[in-house]
Amino acid sequence: MQKLTRNDLYALERYAQERSEFRARVLAHKKNRRVALGMNAALYFEDRLTIQYQIQEMLRTERIFETQGIDDELSAYNPLIPDGCNWKATFMLEYGDEEERHAALAQLIGIENKVWMKVEGFPSSYAIADEDMSRTNAEKTSAVHFMRFELTPEMASGVKAGAALSVGIDHPQYHCQVERLPESVRAALARDID
Repeated sequence: MQKLTRNDLYALERYAQERSEFRARVLAHKKNRRVALGMNAALYFEDRLTIQYQIQEMLRTERIFETQGIDDELSAYNPLIPDGCNWKATFMLEYGDEEERHAALAQLIGIENKVWMKVEGFPSSYAIADEDMSRTNAEKTSAVHFMRFELTPEMASGVKAGAALSVGIDHPQYHCQVERLPESVRAALARDID
């Protein structure tokens, strides 16, 4: 999947005009890119459009309009776009209550290394997490992790041919499995593969 350049982005003034329509399109697109993992975790699969939206929103919020600032955002976010032989996702631990979240994050150290995806007929592929920096320390894990799921050429061919996908977490304190992703999600992920 092609990385984003400055030419792919709206200038701040134009984005202000286009934002409502663009946001609606992205939110509709994202509906098939989220997978709930139990009650308190979810994977948000990224692609070129979701990352463009993240960059546009960051530029808008921070009022970034200078070339260096835009290039910095592109450098930070472009690695989250799938490379054609993998899926990239934002993994979130979602607890509404702050005390509950704090306690859970202390018990879920290392969870980012226990998230897996499976293409039907192949072994599970465990996430390669937080390649840019560690988000876990001795006391707790982070509520947000960035993940990459690598696919062999055979797995990629299987996905393109319609193989079912499953996903899960094998952490001692948080175990869950989605036996079969909905077809709409599977199809969206298949489009991420070259």
